[in-house]
Amino acid sequence: MTAVASKGSSGGTALPEARIIPRDQHPISRKQISRAALNVLYGLHEQGFQAFLVGGCLRDLLCGREPKDFDVVTDATPEQVQRLFKRSRIIGRRFQIVHVRFGREVIEVSTFRAFQRDDQELDRDQHSAHEETGLVLRDNTWGSIEEDALRRDFTINALYYNIADFALYDFVGSRRAIERGEISLIGDPEQRYREDPVRMLRAARFAAKLGFRLDQKASRKIPELAELLLQVPPARLFDEVLKLFLSGHARASMQQLQDLGLFHFLFPETDRSLKGPQGKVWEKLILAAMDNTDRRLAQDKPVTPAFIFAVLLWPVTVARLEKLRADGMPPAPALHKAAGWALNQQVQHTAIPRRFSTVMREMWDLQDRLPRRGGRRAEALVQHPRFRAAYDFLLLREQAGELPAGLGDWWTRYQDADEDQREAMVQALGPNQGASGGGKRRRRRRKPANSQG
Repeated sequence: MTAVASKGSSGGTALPEARIIPRDQHPISRKQISRAALNVLYGLHEQGFQAFLVGGCLRDLLCGREPKDFDVVTDATPEQVQRLFKRSRIIGRRFQIVHVRFGREVIEVSTFRAFQRDDQELDRDQHSAHEETGLVLRDNTWGSIEEDALRRDFTINALYYNIADFALYDFVGSRRAIERGEISLIGDPEQRYREDPVRMLRAARFAAKLGFRLDQKASRKIPELAELLLQVPPARLFDEVLKLFLSGHARASMQQLQDLGLFHFLFPETDRSLKGPQGKVWEKLILAAMDNTDRRLAQDKPVTPAFIFAVLLWPVTVARLEKLRADGMPPAPALHKAAGWALNQQVQHTAIPRRFSTVMREMWDLQDRLPRRGGRRAEALVQHPRFRAAYDFLLLREQAGELPAGLGDWWTRYQDADEDQREAMVQALGPNQGASGGGKRRRRRRKPANSQG
């Protein structure tokens, strides 16, 4: 390993030395890097620009995992990158980056960013890019690779792979942190969390995904600063929730969020329900749904945000429903109103696109309809486009103990039965199943979609 001397300082902050790890001293090979990423790296390098892979892709390769994305960093400006690659576009205002497309793959290219100088050295434009709280609103001041390394959030995400010599450049002890399985922040934790409160969620997610531990400095400030998540746009928090719960490590993510005091600021009403009289039941339901989602992802089966959000907000919906029913409102309108209230409360914290909230409402509505199977109702329900998701939801509710077992088994058998067997099952229910219409009616059977919604 070779050390390269620091190139000076930035606003009084000493820049780190690069520890260069030659190709023969690390396991990362170009064969492990996507062709699209190599095209971008070589395209920049051949035009005289510096070009490095950076961050999570290198961390994952060193951990024996297959990266989902390859990110590139360079000294070329976004405009220069865009001129080099035909199928590219500059995106973002807060952080300008370039998306370069090769076929279906998109490579994210960013320019080295400058390290944040002391307040007294900030010019007028830089001041306007920060709130008094410390939240970074805009960060498009370019710098050197050394400064860029200091701007990375965690040591495990600050490793660089140079396409010029295939060496790893390590400025902040990244390789050692990865080998030790330890997550630590680069710089002062409070300052870094205030710059971007989502870093607290990222810390929880990396700990859950990688099985790494947060060091004391990284974890100690999170409960104290968790309220800063209220400053983050709900649309951005929705995306972060998807990464936490739809990436194959949902249960571990849930545990990290609760341990660090973050869950309350993502799902405040759900958190209150978990601490209420039925808290144990709701916890079983939520964890069962997360295990189900993780299992489906491991089996390459489809999942949808609508399902996990429907489960997370079900305790809130039920609590409101019970209150409305106690006030004398009939079941169907009470459920409709309770669902609307739960969604309206939640979107103040994590935005839920209508295409998902509509599915959630349908799943909840079917929970009320699934017990009513008389006449032609059972056949109509099994043809409903959300039946399979609602059925899976029903099974989880029984598994958690919210409902007595039995109804889920009936629907399992009904789906496997032929038309005559289905008719017999409905007839055996007796006259108190809300039958509508007479006689036997044969209908073409449609196989339910194998999805959560």
